Amino acid sequence: MSRRIVVDPITRIEGHLRVDVVIDDNNTITDAYASGTLFRGIETILKGRDPRDAGFMTQRICGVCTYSHYKAGIEAVENALGIIPPYNAQLVRSLMGIALFMHDHVVHFYHLHGLDWCDITQALAADPRKASDLAFRYADFPVATGADELTAVQARVKTFVDKGHLGPFANAYWGHSTYRFTPEQNLIVLSHYLKALEVQRLAAQMMAVFGAKQPHPQSLTVGGVTCIMDLESPKRLGEFLTRFEQTADFIKRAYYADVKMAAEAYGSEDSVLQGCNIRNFMASSQYPISRTESLFDSGYILDGDLSRVYDIDDEHITEEATHAWYQNNEPLHPYEGKTQPNYTGFQDGDTVNGPAKILDGQGKYSWVKAPRYNGKPMEVGPLAQMLVSYGRGNPRVQKLVNNFLSETGLPVEALFTTLGRTAGRMLQTMLMVEGGHEAFGNLVENLKVDRETCAAYSIDNNREYRGSFSGDVPRGALSHWVTIKNGVIDHYQCVVPSTWNASPRDAQGQPGPYEAALVGTTVADPTQPLEIIRTIHSFDPCLACAIHVMDVEGNCLAEYRVDPQTGQTS
Repeated sequence: MSRRIVVDPITRIEGHLRVDVVIDDNNTITDAYASGTLFRGIETILKGRDPRDAGFMTQRICGVCTYSHYKAGIEAVENALGIIPPYNAQLVRSLMGIALFMHDHVVHFYHLHGLDWCDITQALAADPRKASDLAFRYADFPVATGADELTAVQARVKTFVDKGHLGPFANAYWGHSTYRFTPEQNLIVLSHYLKALEVQRLAAQMMAVFGAKQPHPQSLTVGGVTCIMDLESPKRLGEFLTRFEQTADFIKRAYYADVKMAAEAYGSEDSVLQGCNIRNFMASSQYPISRTESLFDSGYILDGDLSRVYDIDDEHITEEATHAWYQNNEPLHPYEGKTQPNYTGFQDGDTVNGPAKILDGQGKYSWVKAPRYNGKPMEVGPLAQMLVSYGRGNPRVQKLVNNFLSETGLPVEALFTTLGRTAGRMLQTMLMVEGGHEAFGNLVENLKVDRETCAAYSIDNNREYRGSFSGDVPRGALSHWVTIKNGVIDHYQCVVPSTWNASPRDAQGQPGPYEAALVGTTVADPTQPLEIIRTIHSFDPCLACAIHVMDVEGNCLAEYRVDPQTGQTS
């Protein structure tokens, strides 16, 4: 007899995501449905606007991915107008993007996803001296793991416990049977969790050196960048480099070591050795670090075959809404995309926690559309980028991936798992550190002979322009598509990473990556579905850019309070 588990909301993400799964008598997931539960309207807002404002407005699509959409909006318009920004501007944009990756991936692992792997309560039982010695097993010079420092960390958490609660670590499934770290390993990760709070501030400041502020930087403009005074100031360049080095040091001595430790501890945990039932991956080239090299490669692979990487043809990208709360079910290219709501609501049903509203798996059940490439669902994100670049023979990526597999003893097949997705994000961050050093050096050298930061251009109001941006951002492949008529935006469409991954089923019944990743996973305790959360978090969902809601008069539509114990709203 099948039963349904509802996880709503998925917490420790940006935006609003719900997952319903169906389990059999063995608690194995046989079906899954992912739903974004708010409506997006940014494309409607852009219609009729000056195209030079596109980047400033699209960055408001989210409070996390602000730079990603800012840059995409600027470069889509540049593509339409045929503008090539100066080399200095390209490098500055790369450095700002690298800063964002270093910030987002550290935050994701430690503050959003790390607690799926680390049992905080078990850290209280650790021997700090043993933990300090153990840290050298995973890093030559471990950070924030001296015995005195670990003792102090333990005391900080015990203070919470003595008060009768765990403060920021409350409301989790501590003690769950699928946690695999020893008490000493848990204490190491807990110490790095706290240290990462300082590191994420440094990474945000790094972005703000060239961006003026973070989030929502202001220094990109159609044609180039406006941070000329910062580029001409050795002091400001030094401020960026200092923060870059401090953040990179933590990534190399803590982040890499902790994921290596997780690979060892979780290498026998079945629930994290699945999670890639759709083995189609797509990624885009991005972030030039010199005149001849970009960090990432572009392409897609099918059925997990790393021996062949195909070139992407943008004409094969479509979005459809057979199971999404929109009209116009047919697959439409982004230049023709339509966003007309058609909300049909939920159904009454039964769950492991009793009667509840459930998703209508046979009808429409999400505000997220279903992007497809040539009719196929695609996973995007750091794992996709590592696999595509690995298959392309990228020497930087092959060296990083092969070293990690050698050090952990994992086979290549382990990359196609929840564990592999988490490792892929860390490896991508390591690549960013390496590329960031080179891009910064190239910028300093070029500034000695070239001060150009913005290209001249004009807009002919009597012409129609079409252009797009396609690139990889921290959560995967992002594209913006713009049509300009009479000097203003006539049509705009964003196809975002979480839309690819959180896609509902399509007309052929093909599930999206989230949904497919969960099927086959056995849940130890249906009332504490940690395995579901761990797999979904490994994608780093960011639903704010996939879905949005607004009132044109600026009125508050509704306020809800979600009980963290029961999930009930009021």
